[in-house]
Amino acid sequence: MMRDLRSFGSLRRLPGIFMVLVGVIALVVAGCSNDDSSTGAGGNSAIQPTTVDVAKQSDIAALLPAGIRESGQLIVGVNVPYAPNEFKDSSGQIIGFDVDLMNAIGKALGLTPVYKEADFDKIIPSIQAGTFNIGMSSFTDNKEREAQVDFVNYFSAGIQWAQQAGGNIDPNNACGKKVAVQSTTVEDTDEVPAKSKACTDAGKPAIQIQKYTDQSEATNALVLGRVDAMSADSPVTAYAIKQAGGKIVAAGPVFDSAPYGYPIAKGSSLVQAVQKAVQYLIDNGQYKAIAEHWGVEAGVIPTATVNGATS
Repeated sequence: MMRDLRSFGSLRRLPGIFMVLVGVIALVVAGCSNDDSSTGAGGNSAIQPTTVDVAKQSDIAALLPAGIRESGQLIVGVNVPYAPNEFKDSSGQIIGFDVDLMNAIGKALGLTPVYKEADFDKIIPSIQAGTFNIGMSSFTDNKEREAQVDFVNYFSAGIQWAQQAGGNIDPNNACGKKVAVQSTTVEDTDEVPAKSKACTDAGKPAIQIQKYTDQSEATNALVLGRVDAMSADSPVTAYAIKQAGGKIVAAGPVFDSAPYGYPIAKGSSLVQAVQKAVQYLIDNGQYKAIAEHWGVEAGVIPTATVNGATS
C-alpha cells in the first residue's frame, strides 16, 4: 500500500503503526494505533527518536537556493500518522524514521527543519505554491507526480507479509489461509484479492481476507493467532515485527517495491542539495544507522537518485 493513494485514507499511501501475552499485545497496540494521543501511534512503548553526528557540509550547503540558505530553515510539509515513518509521540512531537533522516539532512545542509502538518493531498500543491520547501510523508515517486514536482529518492518500499513465529506461510500460496489487511489499502483492494483469485482459478480454496479498520487491529489479530498472516506496507510490517517482541516474523521478502521520495519544486537547486546530502549520509553510515534504529533497513538504498519512478 504505497502512499500513492493515501488521499483515500489508506496505508500504503495507495495512499500509524503500531507481562506475558497481554504485555506483547499492549506493546503492539501502543505502537500501532492511528490515534495521535499518548496511547496512540508512538506512545511510550514505541521506538524513540535517534540522533546521529553530522557536520555541516559547506560544499553541499552552497547548492541551496539563497533564500533558504539565508533563512537557516527548511520548511517541511508532513502528514501524520504513518508509523514508523512519521507519527506523534505521547507529547505530540512528530517523530519517526523520516523525521530522524530529515533532521540529519538538515544538519548536513546547515538548516533547521521546521515541520508543518498538512493534508497529504495538499503537500505537493503547497510546494508548488512556495509554502513548503519540501515534502516528507512517505511519498511514492511516480511519473504522474514527477510532472508536478521533482523527487529525491531515499528509500525503497513495497509489500511484506508477516506470520506468527514458527509459521510457514508462503504469500504466493496462501490458499485457504486467514490473512489480515487494513481496509482500503492496496493489500485489501488489489494484492491479496489477486492472490486469492489465483487460488480459486487453480481450484484451491480462496484466501480468507480479514479486514480491519486500523493496522493495529490487523497486527493484534496476528499476534493473538486469530489469523495466519498479515499483509502491509514493508516499513509498516518491519516496524510491527520489531514492536511485537518476537511474536511475529516476516513471511517472505519485500515485493512490488517502488521508491519513496522527497517532493521539491521543479527546477529548484534544493533538489541537488538534498540529493547530495542524502548520499553523504548513505556513504558515511548515518543513513543506515537511522534505518536500523527504526527496523526498516530492508528498504535502504545505495544511491540517492532524482526522479527514479518507473511507472
